[in-house]
Amino acid sequence: MKIARIFRNVFITISLTLFITSCSVHTVHNSSSNSGKIPPGQAKKISGSKSAKNYAPGQQKKR
Repeated sequence: MKIARIFRNVFITISLTLFITSCSVHTVHNSSSNSGKIPPGQAKKISGSKSAKNYAPGQQKKR
């Protein structure tokens, strides 16, 4: 009888914990000016180059 009560309490606790942790909130950032672009400094880090100048849109040479 006492063991059944303990199992019931454990089951309720686990169920509530799973229910609460399964709820999630997703936010969507709608930025039309930067859609899909990364800052020049981040592009520099990814590529491993020494200068971010090559990735800055205002620093591109016209051909």
